[in-house]
Amino acid sequence: MAATDFKDYYSILGVSKTSSGDEIKKSFRRLARKYHPDMNPGNKQAETRFKEVSEAYEVLSDPEKRQKYDQFGQYWKQAAQSSPYGSGVGVDVGGFDFSQYGSFDEFINELLGRFGNGATGNSRRGYTYRTKTTGSSGFSDFGGFSGYSSRASETATDREATITLSWSEAFNGVQKRLNLGNEVIDVRIPPGAKSGSRIRIRGKGQTSPYNQQRGDLYLNVALNSHSFFEFDGENLVCEVGVTPDEAVLGASIEVPTPDGTVSVNIPAGIRYGQSLRLRGKGWPRPKGGRSDQLVKIVIAIPKDITKIEREYYEKLRDNGSFNPRSHLGQIRL
Repeated sequence: MAATDFKDYYSILGVSKTSSGDEIKKSFRRLARKYHPDMNPGNKQAETRFKEVSEAYEVLSDPEKRQKYDQFGQYWKQAAQSSPYGSGVGVDVGGFDFSQYGSFDEFINELLGRFGNGATGNSRRGYTYRTKTTGSSGFSDFGGFSGYSSRASETATDREATITLSWSEAFNGVQKRLNLGNEVIDVRIPPGAKSGSRIRIRGKGQTSPYNQQRGDLYLNVALNSHSFFEFDGENLVCEVGVTPDEAVLGASIEVPTPDGTVSVNIPAGIRYGQSLRLRGKGWPRPKGGRSDQLVKIVIAIPKDITKIEREYYEKLRDNGSFNPRSHLGQIRL
C-alpha cells in the first residue's frame, strides 16, 4: 500500500489514539446512524463514508488489530500475517521503519534476498512470498446485506459485511438467508442485536490459499431508524406528550413498549423533560433479561382550541397564583 492510500481510522471515527473502546463504539454508532444508506437514499458520498466508518470500527474495536495498526501504520495488515516460512520461522519487525519501501512486497523481496533468494514474487518451500489481497466474490443478500470485505489471517481469510435489520427483527431475532456467491446459507440473528453488534459465523469466510481452510464471516449489524424509539446506551428512550391539565393534575396514559402498550401513571406536577423509567421494558440483553425504557415527558400545547376551552384558559390566567418567572427579578449581572 502506498503512503497516499493510508487511512487514518482514528480521524475517520473522530476519536484520538488514547480513546477507550467504549468511546470508539459510541462514535461509531453515531456516525453509522448518520451515514447509513437507508438514511441517505441515493447519496453515494454518504454510502462511501458509511463503509469507511465500518472499516475503521472493525479495526479499532479489535484490540489485537488496533495494536498492529498503531505499531505498523499503513502496513498493519501485512505485518499481521505469518512469516512465509511457516510457523517455525519468525521475523521480528518490531520498530522497523516501513516508510522506505513503496509496498510491503518490496520489504519481503529485500528480506528474501538476505536469505539468498533475490527473485521477486517466486516461491520457496511451497509458499508464495508475494502478499495478496483477496478480491470480491459477488456477495449478495436476500434482505439487507452489503459492504463486505476480506482480510487475510495466519490460517484462513475472513470476510465481513453489514446486515441491515428492522427493529422488530432485531428485538425478536430473525433468520436471514444469505447468498455468498457459491453457496446460500441460513443465519440466525439472536434477539437483542443493535447497530454496532458483530456476529461471527464460523467457517463461512474465504478459503486460505495456504492450507485450504476457510475463515469466518463477520456480520456487522445496522438498524433502520425508528419513528418512536431511540437508544441511550443499553436503554430505550421515547418521547411522550401530555396535556397541560394532565401535567398539573396527573393522569394515567398508555405508552408503547417493544412488546405492547402499558399503562403509565403521570404524577401530578410533572415537569417538561422529566423522564419516567419503565424497568425491564427496554432491549434484550445478550446474557438474558431486558434493559429499561425511559419515557421523556413533553408538555403538548394545542394549536386550535374551542371557545369553551379558551374561556377556561382565560379564567386560569386571570385567577392563577403560580408565576414561573417570579425569580427573574433577582437576576443581576
